[in-house]
Amino acid sequence: MTRLLPGVLAMATIVVASNIGVQYIIADGWLTYGAFTYPLAFLVNDVMNRVYGTDAARKVVFAGFVTGVICSLIGSQIMGEFGPLVTLRIAIASGSAFLIAHLIDLVIFNRLREKAWWRAPLTSTLVGSTIDTAIFFSLAFAAAFTFIEPTNDVSWANEALPLFGFGPKLPYWVGLAIADYGVKLMIGLAALVPFRVLVHKTITKSA
Repeated sequence: MTRLLPGVLAMATIVVASNIGVQYIIADGWLTYGAFTYPLAFLVNDVMNRVYGTDAARKVVFAGFVTGVICSLIGSQIMGEFGPLVTLRIAIASGSAFLIAHLIDLVIFNRLREKAWWRAPLTSTLVGSTIDTAIFFSLAFAAAFTFIEPTNDVSWANEALPLFGFGPKLPYWVGLAIADYGVKLMIGLAALVPFRVLVHKTITKSA
């Protein structure tokens, strides 16, 4: 268990930081600071998978999931300008997206483990990020999922607006998803460097 502690702490820190950062809107309302911290969870997942294997990485993922649930419970008790900081829809969307995306990340990484060193982390992160974005933003804001929490008015998220202020008109939540996904892709690519370094240092230290 001791060997998993750095991964568990890193994952928990990222989840907490992302839950705090998501409260701060930037880029004219298209992003939050949480968009830049959350993708690092895939880096932690992949490093743990490469160094300690799928079972160890799965435990780290579940630790992150539990941390997220705790953050949601706390956020649901904090009242903001428009109600609780974390609504039921947000909590369900966040937990579902995190758990499903990261477990799929594990499966893909494991199947590509013996390929070129960059293929497993890059492919698993890109697929995981796509699934995470699709699940979270649709469950949290799409009109089709209003039944999850009928009393939660998300009409603002479904208002048609020019994408990033100048593009074609799309529901606001779709624009948010596109912006968030773009950040995930950039960080996923950039994370290949720290992935390589962290894996090398960890394996060397363990040897």
